[in-house]
Amino acid sequence: MPKRAFVSSATDHAPDVPADPEPLPHAEAGNEPSSSEEPATEPARTPSGPAEGPASDERTAGSAAQLTDDTIVRRRSDPPTAGWRRAVHTLSGGAINPGAGPAERHRQGLTLRIRRPLDGPHQIAVSSIKGGVGKTTVAALLGLTLAEHRGDRVVALDADPDAGTLADRLTGEPGVTVRELIEHIDGVRALPDVARFTSLAGRLQVLASEQDPARSEAFNRAEYEQVCRVLRRFYNIVVTDSGTGILHSAMDGILARTDTLVVVGALTLDSASRASKTLDWLVAHGHRDLVGNAVVALAGDRTSKEVDTTRLRSHFAARCRAVIDLPHDPHLATGGRIDMGALRRSTVDAVLELTALVADDFGTANPREPAPAEPVAADPRSR
Repeated sequence: MPKRAFVSSATDHAPDVPADPEPLPHAEAGNEPSSSEEPATEPARTPSGPAEGPASDERTAGSAAQLTDDTIVRRRSDPPTAGWRRAVHTLSGGAINPGAGPAERHRQGLTLRIRRPLDGPHQIAVSSIKGGVGKTTVAALLGLTLAEHRGDRVVALDADPDAGTLADRLTGEPGVTVRELIEHIDGVRALPDVARFTSLAGRLQVLASEQDPARSEAFNRAEYEQVCRVLRRFYNIVVTDSGTGILHSAMDGILARTDTLVVVGALTLDSASRASKTLDWLVAHGHRDLVGNAVVALAGDRTSKEVDTTRLRSHFAARCRAVIDLPHDPHLATGGRIDMGALRRSTVDAVLELTALVADDFGTANPREPAPAEPVAADPRSR
């Protein structure tokens, strides 16, 4: 059983500081995806320490992989980006640098966790048996944050068979949908062939669901798996908004291919009980390991002083790997297109915490489907 954690919000770890227009550091990898057929994953980090095995005349205590910018270069104290520390640094013309405060250092630590290397394509499913609890919002925020802070390719897929709204929240009215991709899927040979059917929200690619209910009902398990096989060839991370409910045909395919599950609920009796019933159903249908490794996100849009929220959180903490609170945010409450710059600082911190909890699973889960091998060209010298 994986180790469980409970995080009520990012502000539990450090005091909040005033919002600042400067974003957190970006991944330094290229912003533009290449057209190769395999997602370019970052090399695995080699742990420090002496190598195991018998001693020899040659030194075997490490490797070149240990000599990285993070481990070797002595850094000056980073200039603060918020609060009184930034004011002092600015007013002194940089002569006085009090360094980053505890809250800022905590955010930097979350960002490093989000950038954890992957050892293969990774699929994340955001699910809820109940609508109106913020499932699509959580999927959108998770995809945006992963794409913003990582250097690899991230795509968000709306698998809701009932005209989902993921693309509406991210890019506006979708021009093309997953249905068009399915109809032309045999012609997909390279990344640009897939990009014709996606829209862009920042650095996040978005694949919209079919908006015609008469056509979207045909989006079944076989078609979902067909789409995922293509996405896993060209993207490192696939975030799936699974739609409301768990009984539609595509949900079987979603669960079969999910590496990390995020279950969304709220701090109310009805929403929390539906989230718990979602876990019950998953356990009853053979997904006990997926539940034990899941992250539960509890939206704070609706709550009441009469509800024992501490007991609700403890209930999910005992069943899943981690629990995170997402505070109410006026910008998200509009239900419109999401602008990360318009979010409250507390919301951004909570989303960073959620994304880091998900990223903690990178490189630890066994891939459900191995990435296809690159063809190896023959060495002309061997002829």
